[in-house]
Amino acid sequence: MAIIISGLQHFVRRNNFILAKPNSISVKLHPDPITGANAITGHGQGFVAINGGKISHPVIVLPDKIINPWPVASPSASALTLSIADFADVLALKPELVVFGSGALFRFPDRRIMAAFAEARIGFEVMDTPAACRTYNVLMSEGRRIAATLLIG
Repeated sequence: MAIIISGLQHFVRRNNFILAKPNSISVKLHPDPITGANAITGHGQGFVAINGGKISHPVIVLPDKIINPWPVASPSASALTLSIADFADVLALKPELVVFGSGALFRFPDRRIMAAFAEARIGFEVMDTPAACRTYNVLMSEGRRIAATLLIG
């Protein structure tokens, strides 16, 4: 994200300090274009959008790959019903970090899942799905090898 600050007009010297005296400061935020990588472009009640396409079922997103649908044991899976087997695909990809979106509500998965990631030396962060979408985009735009495992709902 580029930040542009404009409008500084002149400087004032007071008590050996130089102060900027703004005429009117404006801040404009411009998103850096994300090219060649899968970006989460939206999320809402019952969906996430990846590269502009809406998905309404669990999904795994990496910068260079989408596992759609995420083959969880149950289409109505929740953080409480997932098992280590549900994360086999993402463990095999060996990202440096996984952000797990637990759906609309923040819920931790079984501790054995987190232990499996720790044993594989892969970071594992738990958050609700909207926060996981935002976190994925920031880390992906930094060039990190990240995976988002997202439950919808």
